[in-house]
Amino acid sequence: MQTADFKDKTLLISGASGVTSRTIVRALRRSPMFAHTRLIGTDVCDNVYGLYEGLYACIYRVPPSSAGGAYRTAVQEVCTKECVDAAIVVPEPEVLYWCRHDMPVPAFLPPPRFAAEAISKANLYEKLRDTGLVPRFAILAREEILDGALADGRHGLGKLPLWLRDGSEGSTSGKGAICIQRVEEAAAWMTLNPDTRHFMVSEFLPGRNLACLLIYDTGRLIKTGCYERLQYFMGRTVISGVSGNISVGRLINDAQAVAVSTDAIARLCEMTGERMHGMVTVDLRTDAQDRPLITEINLRQVAAASAFAEVPGANLAEAQALATFGRFDLTGPLEVEFPPHNRILRDIDGLPRYVEHFEALDVGQCWPSRSEG
Repeated sequence: MQTADFKDKTLLISGASGVTSRTIVRALRRSPMFAHTRLIGTDVCDNVYGLYEGLYACIYRVPPSSAGGAYRTAVQEVCTKECVDAAIVVPEPEVLYWCRHDMPVPAFLPPPRFAAEAISKANLYEKLRDTGLVPRFAILAREEILDGALADGRHGLGKLPLWLRDGSEGSTSGKGAICIQRVEEAAAWMTLNPDTRHFMVSEFLPGRNLACLLIYDTGRLIKTGCYERLQYFMGRTVISGVSGNISVGRLINDAQAVAVSTDAIARLCEMTGERMHGMVTVDLRTDAQDRPLITEINLRQVAAASAFAEVPGANLAEAQALATFGRFDLTGPLEVEFPPHNRILRDIDGLPRYVEHFEALDVGQCWPSRSEG
């Protein structure tokens, strides 16, 4: 295989202070091709920790993408001043913005109509209704829920428990999410989420929580990687038990999850008349029969990027950067086999750790193990 060195390039990472952007940077630094690439960032700078972590040559504060022309001008000025060669766009609202506008430098983005459909969970579920790829669902106004819609069954989803969450554009699965066991819980949840006007109600899926990362080049799937979420930061303090950030996970090979994800993407692109391009992460949950169903499609990578970078040939951040520079010939195999007992370990005050062969310790065991004699 050919090799390349991008040390003379400048790569812009948007949303630079966010968790996902920073883990992408760590994954890039694990790549021999991008270990010395000059990285600069743009961000709204709400998370000031990222400013002082030292991952970038510099970070520019820019307006949010909702500012329209002011945001576009700010990014253009940064690209010109810093002689940026290419960009990885991370926050979903920014991905959606640049899908619809000409970015001043090359960026590897999904097609615009696909992005507009996928970013809204309500739109996504509606487009995939009756395909068997998403859970059964209904959209209810908060007034309907307060009026007893969950109790009288007008949603048509059967008995409780049901999954209730915000379905607005760009929201995460942890926002406004709760597993309703009793109708009284729904009324209390309305009080705690006064700004959410409509909720998605769907069948509760009790099985595994999966993510499938996919990279496409004009309709051709070129890279994939899956992982399973096992435990969450502060999960006990969140009623749903899902806080949005994992503390423990594992890299997996799951052909069924990939098949469901690619099927959904193909159907959406058929509806929008586009060929799939760019990188997305499909979130899935399995039902009682361990059948994966799609819960959302993210227009970006996720915070497990640094774990994939620890497995030879599986560095998805590297592959995304190579695709951004047009070097599809270097992205490596479509899929890599992961060790069966690996773990992704994350802690509040420490860098993420990937463990190739994880074993739980019994009482009396120590780590690292000490050989006898």
